[in-house]
Amino acid sequence: MSRQKFYVAGYFIHFFLIATVATREFFWVLSQSRTIFSSSLNQTWRKAEEASSVALLQDPHTPSGLRQATATYLHLAGIESGYGFFAPNITGQCKLVFELHYPDGRTESAVPAVSSDASGLRVATLLDKIGWSKYDALREPIIKMFTQAAWREHRDATMIRAVLGMVVLPTIDEYENGIGSSNEFLYSYEYKFEPAAPKP
Repeated sequence: MSRQKFYVAGYFIHFFLIATVATREFFWVLSQSRTIFSSSLNQTWRKAEEASSVALLQDPHTPSGLRQATATYLHLAGIESGYGFFAPNITGQCKLVFELHYPDGRTESAVPAVSSDASGLRVATLLDKIGWSKYDALREPIIKMFTQAAWREHRDATMIRAVLGMVVLPTIDEYENGIGSSNEFLYSYEYKFEPAAPKP
């Protein structure tokens, strides 16, 4: 195979993966009843989503080496996280709230602090990714880093409970009946801290 044919093949494979990931995420959104389409079509959208996963070699019957190689390329190229529905993907479904406990019995609530809108988008994307992840060994250290950052802003707190939840949007029918969004609990972690030393 000549070098030019190799580059052309690589080009088509790369953009096929982009289009397939975007299509899969699009069908996932449709299957969640968050559009004007009837909920009776949800099963059709789920089947289309599954077909997209098969095209991405993410079916369990695909040889593990091929499946891992494809997943690695998707992550390294940034395809897996950046092309959901529209690029960049719409985020903000998962929320992280800190419950701050103080020695005198007070409790407060806080959310991760960000320095800019761009930082907020990155944090929202990260929370969505770890919220959907089933791998606790990855999720827990990330939540711990967020919690330590929150403690640096609230040094008097002796215990912080980090609660990761998901905002569940209503279906079209629910919205028309006046039902709003709700919160669904996902994970909770508790961290204890030594009280800050008094300033001289």
